[in-house]
Amino acid sequence: MAKVILFGVKDFAELAHYYLTHDSQHVVVAFSVNQEYLPEGGVFCGLPVVPFETVETVFPPGEFAFFAPLAPRGMSQPRAEVYRQIKDKGYELISYVSSKATMFDNPIGDNCFILENNTLQPFTTIGNNVVMWSGNHIGHHGRIDDHAFFTSHVVLSGHCMVESYSFFGVNATIRDGMTIAEGSFIAMAAAVCKSTEPWGVYRGNPAERAKMSSKDLKF
Repeated sequence: MAKVILFGVKDFAELAHYYLTHDSQHVVVAFSVNQEYLPEGGVFCGLPVVPFETVETVFPPGEFAFFAPLAPRGMSQPRAEVYRQIKDKGYELISYVSSKATMFDNPIGDNCFILENNTLQPFTTIGNNVVMWSGNHIGHHGRIDDHAFFTSHVVLSGHCMVESYSFFGVNATIRDGMTIAEGSFIAMAAAVCKSTEPWGVYRGNPAERAKMSSKDLKF
């Protein structure tokens, strides 16, 4: 059990508070955001909100842990930066895996947010700061690197390698043995039948690469 500070004061933070409160042994004690985003009154979900710039003076890293499950804007590069800043302050980051997820001793990194009805088959490893929304199928003998983001009902077949900063839209399907290159954006309902190239946008069935870079997406 850890006493946890949640980063953020929006939907993801409110959901994380709910899940940790109702489906974990952890205790949420506070929220934290950068000074400029402090809410009026300094309270969220009935708990104090502390400026991130000075959070360690109120909640020392040796006594408290952090959790920062954030939205995937900017192909998850901003949330990766928050993750690094928390680590630089000396905090341990917890992961949350729903009790309603199906797993088989899969190694999972820190600051992962894995919700209900995800199925992780054997021999697949999950890196750090990975988000898996509800209902994904993650096939066997694969690897998911840091800062990847899965929405819902994604099918990732066996022997797939997912590199950092990849994003998967709802109902995307990836055939077996594919490498999803760094920063790939796999659009909603796309069917990926060949390995992708870094920072590409893929859509359609079969999926084809768009002319734009995923770095140019605004979401």
